[in-house]
Amino acid sequence: MEWFIGFWILVGIFVGWCWYSKEKSSSSDMKMEQKSGVLPKGSFGWPLIGETLDFIAAGYTSQPVSFMEKRRSLYGKVFKTHILGTPIIVSTDPAVNKVVLQNHGNIFIPAYPKSIREIFGEYSILQTNGTLQKKVHALIGGFLRSPQFKSRITKDIEHHVKLTLTSWKDLPLLFVQEETQKFTFRVLVKALLSLDPSDDLDFLKREFNEFIKGLICLPIKLPGTRLYKSLKAKERIFKLVKKIVEQRKLGLEKSEDQEHQNTIPNDAVDVLLRDISGEQNDKQSLSLDFIISHIIELMIPGEETVPMSMTLAVKFLSDCPVALELLTEENMKLKRQKTDSGDDYCWTDYMSMQFTQNVINETLRVANIINAVWRKALKDVEIKGILIPEGWCVLTSFSSVHMDEENYENPYEFDPWRWEKTGASVKNNCFTPFGGGQRLCPGLELSRLEISIFLHHLVTTYR
Repeated sequence: MEWFIGFWILVGIFVGWCWYSKEKSSSSDMKMEQKSGVLPKGSFGWPLIGETLDFIAAGYTSQPVSFMEKRRSLYGKVFKTHILGTPIIVSTDPAVNKVVLQNHGNIFIPAYPKSIREIFGEYSILQTNGTLQKKVHALIGGFLRSPQFKSRITKDIEHHVKLTLTSWKDLPLLFVQEETQKFTFRVLVKALLSLDPSDDLDFLKREFNEFIKGLICLPIKLPGTRLYKSLKAKERIFKLVKKIVEQRKLGLEKSEDQEHQNTIPNDAVDVLLRDISGEQNDKQSLSLDFIISHIIELMIPGEETVPMSMTLAVKFLSDCPVALELLTEENMKLKRQKTDSGDDYCWTDYMSMQFTQNVINETLRVANIINAVWRKALKDVEIKGILIPEGWCVLTSFSSVHMDEENYENPYEFDPWRWEKTGASVKNNCFTPFGGGQRLCPGLELSRLEISIFLHHLVTTYR
């Protein structure tokens, strides 16, 4: 009898919570409607969990944007929902996305789920705002675009790509993503830390693989959970990177000031150690932790996004023989030119192959590796008559824009030729594989270069 009474008590509590949540939501909506602009339509789903289960489940289907598409058809291009413990406004409208991305700092700041904030920590790129974020972004971007870096990194990538491709000739079977990760991570870590192949690099690779698994996980930090394991891996990575950065800092302090100013930075650590300390002279230890955290986060493209782009480019080209044939012809032409002239390849050689760049654009569009960014409104904002209340999160969905028939004809079809047509541009609001605004990925040109070099040597070396 006691269990029966207990059961109905629990049912009563649950029903009461559902009623309370509904009333609270309705009350909140009425208050919002009293302000200028209209709160988007949508649903908060179930109490506590909202629509999180549908959101996660969609990610495991052949069309991850199905969660967005279903709600867009019901509520419009901008709608409200409740996922990962947060009420949120989702935008699949490129014009709204542009405003959100460009109005950074004063109106919108990064705001990500708890598990991601836990993983990256307080000195994360995602937590850095204002003038400091602009300064660091400009420093890293300027270094990656410098002629000296471009010349050096092109040779580094070529060396590692050729070495990796040579190792494939006797393999009966290979996994492209695993193989490309081997050299993309090495290339990026050298650009960031000047770390050559060694036990430290092998250790860093293993721990980083463990760390990155926790980027999307439940925010439960108990021993044995995914978040706990990733945080422990982050601690070990931090310790190694800290040792390297401290050694470099000591070396810079011992060097002559004039010599220090005139030399070209070797890597990203060098750039940040030279310039970032000026912002925080009164908090030197904070500055060091800041640099270390940023360096660790900048390793992510080498482990995840660039290898996945290369892998999907191989898959899409394998499924489209005509595109593969044109790509091969273009790259073989460049190879013959270099063989006849005896000149080395340079950055512009790879980037000037138009059809190859079209293939990369289309791969990035269809793959949607960076599918969205999260922002939080610091005050009430009205965009196109839509109210985004203060404190609410906004998810700007890039994948929904990339796969929208209004923006791209037959969006699920791999079609590199679409980039030759009038109106298709890598600079329009409907193509944002690297984000946008003040947080546009500073390494976007480097990522394109790596993919270009890989595809060139792949199609000119193997069938």
